[in-house]
Formats: sequence, C-alpha cells, structure tokens
Amino acid sequence: MEKVVEMLKELLEEDKLSKAILSDKEKRSDIEYSKVNIKPVTIKGIRKYQFEYFIDNKVVHENLSVEDSINKFIDLLRFDFRQGLFKTVNGEIQLIKSSEDKFKVKKINDKSYEVNREHNREKNYILKDGEKIDFLMLLGVMDSNGKVYKKKYDKFKQINKFLEIVEDIYENFEGKKKLRIIDFGCGKSYLTFALYYYLTQIKNLEADIVGLDLKEDVINYCNQVKDNLKYDGLKFICSDIKDYKFEGDLDLVVTLHACDTATDIALVNAIKWNTNVILSVPCCQHELFDKIDNIKLTPMLKHGIIKDRLNSLVTDSLRGLYLEKYGYQVNMLEFIDMEHTPKNIMIRAIKNNASIDDKKTIEIEEYKKTWNLDRIFIDEYIDKTLNVEES
Repeated sequence: MEKVVEMLKELLEEDKLSKAILSDKEKRSDIEYSKVNIKPVTIKGIRKYQFEYFIDNKVVHENLSVEDSINKFIDLLRFDFRQGLFKTVNGEIQLIKSSEDKFKVKKINDKSYEVNREHNREKNYILKDGEKIDFLMLLGVMDSNGKVYKKKYDKFKQINKFLEIVEDIYENFEGKKKLRIIDFGCGKSYLTFALYYYLTQIKNLEADIVGLDLKEDVINYCNQVKDNLKYDGLKFICSDIKDYKFEGDLDLVVTLHACDTATDIALVNAIKWNTNVILSVPCCQHELFDKIDNIKLTPMLKHGIIKDRLNSLVTDSLRGLYLEKYGYQVNMLEFIDMEHTPKNIMIRAIKNNASIDDKKTIEIEEYKKTWNLDRIFIDEYIDKTLNVEES
C-alpha cells in the first residue's frame, strides 16, 4: 500500500491525473456505490478532484481538495475496491489488489492523457455552445453567432441532459428509419424541438413527433416555430391527454411535468399503444396525499412538507410497479439538478416483455396495503383503457 500512496501523492499533488476509475467492490464493503470515477476540476479558481459515485441508477458527486482526495483514494482502495485504473499524463496504470492492503501496480501503456480541469460549463455536450443550432437561436437560447445567452445556460444544460438520456436509450431504435413519437404536455417544447433536431440532424432519421398541450396560444406558437424551421415531421395539437386517439405502435412517449393524474393517463395510454420506450417526469402528485397512511411512519406523515415528498415517492414507486407489470424494465433517473427544479425524478421504462406479470399484481396490492390504499385513479383508468380486470 505504501507504493500506492506514493503514486497517488505524485499524481494528485503534481497534477498528473486525467481520470481514475475504481471498481470491483469488496464483498465485505458496506458502501452503497458500485463504482467511482474521479477527475480533476477547477472550482472558483481552486484545484480539486470530483468523485462520481454510482449508486444503482443515480450518480452522486463530491468535490474534494487535493489532500482530502488523496485520503479518500486511500480509504476506497484499502476498504472498498479491488481494482483501479488511472489515466495519467505519462500513461495508463492499473492497480489490482493481490491480498489484504497489497496491490499489484502495472503500467498498461505510455499514452499521454490530457489533464482537463474544466467543470460543468465546459462539459462535452451533445449540442455545443458556439455552434449555430437553428431551433436554439429561434427559441432565444442562442444568439445569431451560436453563443448561448448567459441567462439561458440552465435551459441549455437541461436540454443537453435530456438528449444524453435519449442517447442512452437510442439502441432501442437501432435499425429503424422512421420513429413515431408523442410528447404529452409539451409546453413551449424546448425539449420536443431538441428531440426532433437530435433524431433528424444528428442521427439522420425520419421522425413523426406529435406534441400535445392544453394551452392554445402555446400550441399556436410552437406550430409557428416549427413552420419557420421547416421541421415537417413535427406537429403540435391542442388536446387533453385523455382525449387523444392514436392507432398503431409507438417508438417513444415523452411526458414531462404532466400534472397529477395526467401522468397516469399518459403512462397507461403509452402501455395501450405498445410503446417501446417511455420517458416520464411526473409533477404535482396530489392524489395520494390525503390517502396514504402508515401508523409506523406517523412521525413523518404528521409533517406536511415531509408527507408531500413521501407522497411523491410512493406515487412514483407505484407507477414503476404498474409499468413492470405490463412488461417494462423500469429505472428511476435523476433528470436535472435540484437547484433548477424540484421535479427531478424521471421514470424510464423500456418494453422487454409482451405478457402481463401477475406476480407484480400481488406486489402492487401488498405495497398499497402498506400505505392503507385501496383502488386509486390508475386502477380505474387501467380498467377503462386496457380492459384489464384487476383482482
């Protein structure tokens, strides 16, 4: 371990580390995360290292001083991980734990890796700051030279984060020349336009995308923008989610911030249309607030603000179970940082089974009993829409 400590001090103190990856978690370790990525960053002029912890389907970041980073590295290697890969200015180095507190240190190659300390704003986004992107200029995110306005940078980051999520699920569309997509509750449609641009301009696909919203003035504005952009595969319609009719199968349903039970309607309709991928960021989960109850959790439920947050988690957990029942693989993702909006849980559901999982019906009912819930809106809407008789 002494040799490893010396190596860490040299790499971090002399600014030679480009990136490190710690993996192969120790069986004895009780940490939540399965992997850690480390990279140098500069924050407010101070050199630090960012530790990126992978916990199930979310990532947590921690920025540490050089000294604290060295200590953190030592603890992680000593107690939690068996392997480390270090990309440095002098080549790639691999660590493999051979026995308690001992590592084999092997230099893999002499390739030089650049040390890039740029943080957040200089991230390698799918859409680039400085490139002229038609819809971003027309929507007032970029100026005529392709430079993102300072006051619009949070929106620019949100758009790119959304496209990163789409990029992650893009393999589910491989081999298709044309995608059919519905965006429920599209609003001003920054992300709808971004999705169309990504699919048609970056991926060179055809796409038919329908955006739905209840506000007629917003729909008129969006149609005017898409006409100006000549985005012929885009169409915006003023319609309630529950009233929209569609025939055939869908590749993707997007429902971002559909309020309260409108999210349930969108999810059930997506199931009905045999949608391949669903991306949903729920909003304003009111229905269960006055219904959930658990005597053992009274200390939490008696406080309105805590109950409200718990209510949202219970609601989204149930939605995930219903999607699993109807053949979807479900992951809960962090959509955008809390500092930008509190609505930061995205339900990502990918169709992987055509049959109904009856075991999930039992799991749903047991979970509802935990919260003293009987039939709720989504049960009624499933019966109405999918013609499924619940037990």
